[in-house]
Amino acid sequence: MIILARLRKDGLNYFPLDVDFFDDEKIKILEARYGADGITLYLYLLCRIYRQGYYIQVNEDFEYLVSAELKMGADKVKQVLTFLLSRSLFDNTLFQSDAVLTSAGIQKRWQIAKKEAARKTPIEVGRFWLLKREETEPCIKCTLFDDCSGKNDNNSGKKEDNSGGKTIKESKVNNNIYIPFQPEELEQAFQTYLLVYSHNHGELLPEQIQILREELISLSSDAAERLAIVRKATTRGWKGFYPIRKQANEPKHKKDSFNNFKGRDYSGQMDDLTKALIEGGK
Repeated sequence: MIILARLRKDGLNYFPLDVDFFDDEKIKILEARYGADGITLYLYLLCRIYRQGYYIQVNEDFEYLVSAELKMGADKVKQVLTFLLSRSLFDNTLFQSDAVLTSAGIQKRWQIAKKEAARKTPIEVGRFWLLKREETEPCIKCTLFDDCSGKNDNNSGKKEDNSGGKTIKESKVNNNIYIPFQPEELEQAFQTYLLVYSHNHGELLPEQIQILREELISLSSDAAERLAIVRKATTRGWKGFYPIRKQANEPKHKKDSFNNFKGRDYSGQMDDLTKALIEGGK
């Protein structure tokens, strides 16, 4: 008699939904801006994620497939997805770097649901795991933690010898940390620009996205002007940002002309005419 090993299933048959779901401020804003379509799309994505495990990886056709399945416009799918990323309902950094939809909250709920099944055989997770070591259940084995500990042990001597160089490297990494623009409207416009860019020109690396952020900051210190720059780049489908051309309130040189003909100076003749009229009236 041959006994076949049962394949491990990473996905869930069901997932918990908080009874206070609709009291969450982010969900209230989602519903206020996009109505029932916003809620439907968010729950649809959660179902897709938990069915597979703790994340899904999407491609350039994803929004069109979702649009067809939910009978929802593709533009609206993009808008809602941008909102969900900007409000951290999904992790935006991981989405921009690897086109992965997940979040720390999703992973916390997933590991709790898998806790019973993982008691005998720990479940191994990898590069898309967002939770820290202390947040991860003992039944979950994250390969990222092993890699990090090994690197720290191997580089412990280098840290003491090259402290100056290490500081420079760390500062470069810190510069690539995702920091949202303020106000929120500007960040949402920037995320929309990235979606349009990826659709027209392909996905950007995190380093390229950071360069775009720095480029926008360098063009203007005014939030309203930055917003105008981003919106113009989005509508034109540009690969970068360009300063808004400002028109002077008044022309530098006031021209006395009409239909490209230069006007004559009649001031001297008018003085003579006025003088003759006065003398003639005496």
